[in-house]
Amino acid sequence: MVDITHKISTLRVATATAIVKVSKQETIDAVVNNLVPKGNVFEMAKTAGLFAVKNTHLSIPDCHPLPIEFTSVEYQIEGLEIHIIFKVKTVYKTGVEVEAMHGASIVALTMYDMLKPIDKEIEISTIKLINKEGGKSSFKNKFPNAIKAAVFVCSDSIFAGDKEDRSGRTIVEKLDSYGVETSHYEIIPDELDIIQAKTKAYAKENQLVIFTGGTGLSPRDVTPEALEPILESRIPGIEEAIRNYGQQRMPYAMLSRSVAGTLGNSLVLALPGSTNGVKESMDAVFPHVMHVFHILKGKNHDSL
Repeated sequence: MVDITHKISTLRVATATAIVKVSKQETIDAVVNNLVPKGNVFEMAKTAGLFAVKNTHLSIPDCHPLPIEFTSVEYQIEGLEIHIIFKVKTVYKTGVEVEAMHGASIVALTMYDMLKPIDKEIEISTIKLINKEGGKSSFKNKFPNAIKAAVFVCSDSIFAGDKEDRSGRTIVEKLDSYGVETSHYEIIPDELDIIQAKTKAYAKENQLVIFTGGTGLSPRDVTPEALEPILESRIPGIEEAIRNYGQQRMPYAMLSRSVAGTLGNSLVLALPGSTNGVKESMDAVFPHVMHVFHILKGKNHDSL
């Protein structure tokens, strides 16, 4: 199966449809008036669909087991066609499109099985996804101009040439995958005044200023102390999201002192210095964190 451990859980919704076409009006009348010998077609088919959707991963090899938290089945009769509308919801890391289509398919097959004694020319067609919501695709932000970022690696040892930077490069690669241009990349020592000076200078021309390193508990880890006095607004929710995401994967994440806040129209982030810590921090909040740039321009959530 595809690795989804790096994803975050969001509300996922999918609606699928299937069409059962009968050959005569008498079949429709029997369904509507509950005169089919095998029983109530609508209720039996719905029950079969509810069982099926919860067990999709047992039938489709690459589907992940996931909690199905809501399912609805509706029917619309149009001439000799019974349209099945199957909706599924969950809060999870991956979508429920296949689950919705699987459910609609089983509803249609159950109808076929129940109606074949009275109608030998039934057809099943148009099993398809109508719409889906959730995941990163539902939280894309569109901007008239490219988002620019300045990335700084805070490390005495890397600055001295004793170690190679990996965390900063990871940030640059991640930003590129989100369509963010890294306009500046620099390695600096763990010095409070340098961190403050770089933040003030580069926040003027970049919407993102990201630091990696200096968020631990050693005497030289001063990135939070440097940023906190100059940030205009702290954003605790971003900090909480980063630590919560990391804690679910590695118990030491609670010791990180990641910082998030604004300076002018720039979002400033202080992320861990380890490569895994940076990767997980980026996965925790990007790309949806860029919604902040709309808010900084005075737009509200509902207008976007």
